[in-house]
Amino acid sequence: MAIPPPDSARLTALNESFRFGLTPTEIEEYGPAVAGTLAASERVEELYEATAPATPDRPWSAPVDNPLGAWAVTTSISGAADGPLAGKTVVIKDNVSVAGVPMANGSATVEGFVPRRDATVVTRLLEAGATIAGKSVCEDLCFSGGSFTSRPAPVRNPWDPTRNSGGSSSGSVALVVTGAVDLALGGDQGGSVRIPASFSGGVGHKPTHGLVPYTGAFPIEQTIDHLGPMTRTVADAATMLEVLAGVDGQDPRQPTSIEPVGYATALGRGAEGLRVGVVAEGFGRPESEAGVDQSVRAAIDALRGAGATVDDVSIPWHTDAMALWNVIATEGAAFQMIAGNGYGMNSQGLYDPELIAHYAAQRITRGAELSKTVKLVGLSGTYTFQLGGGKYYAMARNLAFELRKAYDDALSAYDILVMPTLPFTAQEIVGYDAPLETYLPTALSMIGNTAPFNVTGHPACSVPADLVNGLPAGLMLVGRQFDDATVLRAAHAYEQAVGGFPAPPALAASTSGGHA
Repeated sequence: MAIPPPDSARLTALNESFRFGLTPTEIEEYGPAVAGTLAASERVEELYEATAPATPDRPWSAPVDNPLGAWAVTTSISGAADGPLAGKTVVIKDNVSVAGVPMANGSATVEGFVPRRDATVVTRLLEAGATIAGKSVCEDLCFSGGSFTSRPAPVRNPWDPTRNSGGSSSGSVALVVTGAVDLALGGDQGGSVRIPASFSGGVGHKPTHGLVPYTGAFPIEQTIDHLGPMTRTVADAATMLEVLAGVDGQDPRQPTSIEPVGYATALGRGAEGLRVGVVAEGFGRPESEAGVDQSVRAAIDALRGAGATVDDVSIPWHTDAMALWNVIATEGAAFQMIAGNGYGMNSQGLYDPELIAHYAAQRITRGAELSKTVKLVGLSGTYTFQLGGGKYYAMARNLAFELRKAYDDALSAYDILVMPTLPFTAQEIVGYDAPLETYLPTALSMIGNTAPFNVTGHPACSVPADLVNGLPAGLMLVGRQFDDATVLRAAHAYEQAVGGFPAPPALAASTSGGHA
């Protein structure tokens, strides 16, 4: 497509924006020079279109039976005839590309987009024999720990439909814990796999940063982006992680090589000999419910009873970790997810030009429909970036090395660290038009224990603890970098010690044992 050369008004606006100090005469001189550079962009577009894949024709439909509002679209895409996931159905969070199937990322600004390519994780799931049953609703651009910012409607908690299921992987958890699908894929930048798992009673594993390729998922901020399994049992999460993990060569978040690990095999080792550190700063937070802390301590006692050695440990850095995440997730996301139209630049990863163009256009025409959390990111992150020129982000990323070392030092003495996933149980759903003083806490106030491990990249898994007033609570287990196997081993040992995890009332009534 021919690119129209910029007129004097456009060049004048650019000159003022950059404070280049060009005179009107100089601006006129630059016009032909700028126009002369456009041929390269036009040629790149021609070359790209000659090699880009065509969008496949895959069946999909709007959901018919959708009581919790969890389905975005339904489909049935069969994978290989055999493999570790043969016979299993999986739902894909709607920030992840499934070629030929609409993707909205919970947002009016992405609505109507149909990807050309499968995300790497989708390809791997299909090659492992899974059947993709559809896409699950997620929060608006995935920036909420509640489940009420999503379009077209909130996702409701399977235990109490008046409450939120947890975000941003809200639909994924609702579908997997109710048995609508066998497995679910989620994404996690501040807890968005673990928050829904805790609020809705599922297993949610955030892998080590870079273990699972993010290629083909809508980015928020490259240094905190994760994809991970959401399941009803730890064994399913381990099997799914074996399929998802490994370098794809297209994601700069990943190291150059990752040795394959038998996560499912590691589960058989049990809790005997595990050294567990109970992080004092994870309990008794200002926002904590006493019942949740008690539930998690009972879960820790179950690990002790299964053979683990348990000690208290203090990590003072944990209380300051949210300051780092807040800067990274506001300035970084304002720069990449908003101003950079999701992908930004300066990365050697695989881009999605069609998604970038679609979102860039609709972010302008439908920006008023974005959630209040996304608008907060844009306002706050851009303001501090303009004030400091990026120095606050740079400081936060530098301090992340110290934060990581604080956890690593503790993990030199312990195999895993444990704490509540969230400080409280699921809250009542609020409306899109809720006042800001209600809206923001409902969306973001639960992430004090989860978000630090997005900054540091440590693997972290949430599993159900005892119910608190009839609602799920979560035990979070954190391990060393790329030692996801030990995290899952400890989670499985706990699951076996308590005899499995409870299912939501409707599902429990239809199953003999009352367990998923």
